Amino acid sequence: MTKERMEEEKRYLATMSIAKNLLKQGIISEEEYCQIDTKFKEQYAVSFSTLFTDINLINYGKCGNM
Repeated sequence: MTKERMEEEKRYLATMSIAKNLLKQGIISEEEYCQIDTKFKEQYAVSFSTLFTDINLINYGKCGNM
């Protein structure tokens, strides 16, 4: 991965972190969160590896990987 590509992915993750906090606070709806996610995946040309960053595989309900 190039340095530029890594910077784009970091920007996407930072943006989505903010959006997730807004969602948790009830400032935006789930639908708005999804719209933001779609827009910024396109804007930052997110790679396949980043698509699963929002899934907590360790504490995913009762289906954790441990």
